[in-house]
Amino acid sequence: MMKKLAVVLLIFIGFGCASKQEYYLFTSFREPATDGLYLAYSEDGYQWEDLKGPYLKPETGASKIMRDPSIVRGKDDVYHMVWTTEWRGGNGFGYASSTDLINWSEQQYIPVMQHEPDVVNVWAPEIFYDDEADRYIIIWASTIPFRYEKGAEDEENNHRMYYTTTKDFKIFSDTKLFLEPGFSVIDCVIVKRAKDDYALIIKDNTRPNRNLKVGFGKTPLGPFTNISEPYTGFLSEGPSFIKKDGKYVIYYDNYGEKNYKAVSTEDFKTFEDVSSEISLPEGHKHGTITTISKSVLSKLIEKSKEK
Repeated sequence: MMKKLAVVLLIFIGFGCASKQEYYLFTSFREPATDGLYLAYSEDGYQWEDLKGPYLKPETGASKIMRDPSIVRGKDDVYHMVWTTEWRGGNGFGYASSTDLINWSEQQYIPVMQHEPDVVNVWAPEIFYDDEADRYIIIWASTIPFRYEKGAEDEENNHRMYYTTTKDFKIFSDTKLFLEPGFSVIDCVIVKRAKDDYALIIKDNTRPNRNLKVGFGKTPLGPFTNISEPYTGFLSEGPSFIKKDGKYVIYYDNYGEKNYKAVSTEDFKTFEDVSSEISLPEGHKHGTITTISKSVLSKLIEKSKEK
């Protein structure tokens, strides 16, 4: 009797663990960015399976496009996503939320740069949940001509990073400068390593470089200092990351060669190229990574069969 009870208990525990199993989810888009959201998933964080798309067709912004979809799994398992709505022009980004990544809220346009009449663009908004302050931080790159030293850049290609915060995606804080490193910068990603210990993945967008670097700070809003030398090659952008087995795996769009690459690091000081270990769906473009439950994944797989 005791043996039978032990077997039943083990089976129950086993199913309990399986029900809590988490998978990685990678957002993406496909050129020319008019279709909307594409998805891929992975069990190990290296090999990615195509979930096809689109799952959300862009309806907001003058250009009706979706580039650079950034997603975060917030409280109560609600997914919040922001994206680029214009290549040039516009003063905001798109936003929508979902609990299952299939059914989405009404899309909103968040005009975070409407106070800057000369703003050229609002590029690659990146969303981060700040668990210390229970708020969402959204950062993005914009060019405001003649605002900063341009160096080798054209006045309309001299980006700096800005941010806003929100708790409910209804009320947003005033837009403020997030990062002014002394050069044109885009595609930044906040990484919380521990309490009071943050890294910022940065794309140096100056013409000679266009590669990835990293800075360090004590809060998710910086200031970020000690910006490193580049750890990727020329023409790389759109970083995203996972943390696994004590290491950070940083994915990036190696757009010069039209493929994806990845590096692994424990300390953001030394980096190992692990590109030979990854596999992504053809056409995958600049997105971000979050986690999903087995039940959410099962529904997405069924939905993908219709696409």
